[in-house]
Amino acid sequence: MAPEHDDVALACAVSGDGRLRSGAALKFFHGPMGAGKSTLALQIDHNHARQGRVGLVVTRLDRAGPGWISSRIGLGRAAEEITDETDLRELVRDRWADGGRVDYVICDEVHFYTEAHVEQLAELVDGSDVDVYAFGLATDFRTRMFPAAKRLFELSDELVRLQVEVLCWCGRPGLLNARVEDGVVSREGAQFVVGDTDDAVETPLTPAEPAEIRYQVLCRRHHRAGDLGPTANLAGQLRLV
Repeated sequence: MAPEHDDVALACAVSGDGRLRSGAALKFFHGPMGAGKSTLALQIDHNHARQGRVGLVVTRLDRAGPGWISSRIGLGRAAEEITDETDLRELVRDRWADGGRVDYVICDEVHFYTEAHVEQLAELVDGSDVDVYAFGLATDFRTRMFPAAKRLFELSDELVRLQVEVLCWCGRPGLLNARVEDGVVSREGAQFVVGDTDDAVETPLTPAEPAEIRYQVLCRRHHRAGDLGPTANLAGQLRLV
């Protein structure tokens, strides 16, 4: 057996997976707010677990709080909360060191990850034959790609745009996530601001200038125009995460 095959076989044995599949993949599922990303993450985890596979589920900045994946239709489960300092390879290796298995990794809210995290995920796929399923937004409120999403577009084996239809207030497909500050579509600001669209949150811009922030999905035309529709003064239906 060639040396590289020996390495893969060893990785499979260490992870507790006796099958020499050599077919692990990095898949990125993306879509706007409300497209069902977290719901699909939970469903994939459920389906794989039913077949006897063992997964590691990680997330960052979920709307329900640290250490939890939640969906808007009421599904949820515990997850490992990561930070900038987390090494995802070490999370998997720690499981192996404790005698556990990791056949796949579910990564929710992946737009909040770092580019280093994405590199670590690719290494788990290529070096340890661990499947990775990543879920998140592609672009921020300025229509610019999140750094982690950009790297996933560059490295993923498969890109999946979710087909659940999210609508703008006008009825067109909702493609972009608008940040609304004090009732106006914002074009500048920090890339990561977690805000609730059901109840606007006060975020101090300066000590004397608080802003109420929420998010709303818009079509490209109305995002560019900054048009929030006839019910612009009402709370929206979605959250950023």
